[in-house]
Amino acid sequence: MITGRGTALGVLDPREKLKSRLYGPISDWMPRVEEALQTELQSRYESVAPLLRHGAQLGGKRLRPALVLLSAAVIDPGRVSESHVRLGVVLEMVHTATLIHDDVLDEAELRRRSPTVHSIWGEHAAILLGDYLFSQAFRLAATLPSTVACRWIGEAARQVCEGELRQVLARDALDLDEATYVEMIRGKTAELCGVACRLGSHFAGGSPQQIAALQRYGEELGIAFQIADDYLDLWGDDQAMGKTLGSDLLQGKWTLPVLRTLQTASSIDRAALVAILSGPPERRAEEARPLMERGDAQAYTLRVAEVHRDRAKGSLSALPAGEARDSLDALADFAVARSY
Repeated sequence: MITGRGTALGVLDPREKLKSRLYGPISDWMPRVEEALQTELQSRYESVAPLLRHGAQLGGKRLRPALVLLSAAVIDPGRVSESHVRLGVVLEMVHTATLIHDDVLDEAELRRRSPTVHSIWGEHAAILLGDYLFSQAFRLAATLPSTVACRWIGEAARQVCEGELRQVLARDALDLDEATYVEMIRGKTAELCGVACRLGSHFAGGSPQQIAALQRYGEELGIAFQIADDYLDLWGDDQAMGKTLGSDLLQGKWTLPVLRTLQTASSIDRAALVAILSGPPERRAEEARPLMERGDAQAYTLRVAEVHRDRAKGSLSALPAGEARDSLDALADFAVARSY
């Protein structure tokens, strides 16, 4: 009988089946990432240990460790190593730290169906836990045989924080344009995906051309993934997403569907949307959605996500054919077609 995330009938959760298919070539390595992550997130203090355990559960798809490992495997499956496991853990801790801080900023109560850290232990503990994860990540990165990981991850983390800062400072700004929006999500989401692919291929001995191709793949994948997230925040299923929909509008974050509607709507509809976005936050999603659906915001948002997906897939042509490249290709499709 399967336990843990399987069902009592011994059938894998559909999400686990999907991960098994997408991560097939690295299926022997992903459990090592999980074990190493659990080892890193421990404390001898009884009061701290529950926060660390809870934080370890927030990552969900483990996308960034998978990108590290798949980017190594596509270069040479025989070059995947414990260094890649360590890199995956580092990036997952950095990612989790940003999620915890995001939840504080957004006052979110749920993250993947689980209570957020700050909703249980308070904002101060959540902020400090995020800081703890950043510190632990860079301590672990420093144990690798080269300083390149620290340099590249440090630069990516800086750009993530810069992207988040730009988004916070742009809240409620009705003059935000699409190009600026894409640049912000390039920082807050795409950079970590790009550096995951760059590090995975570098530590597997990839050529400069292969490393550059995989970095492009990761960055374009990250943009497609975030645009799809922004779409699902408005038109997804709250049970599948594991959170309340419309959180971006609630927080004054204007994503691509909003920007497209502001740009293309009639003067009457645009004025109505501006009034809604300037009004009570808790009513924005319900009232703005019909206006966005009146135009092409839904189709346009998915089309832009597909453009970045196709760019990601196109980058793979420079890499050796095989199971790992097939998984990367399928992962790009999943980034746009998913329901969670």
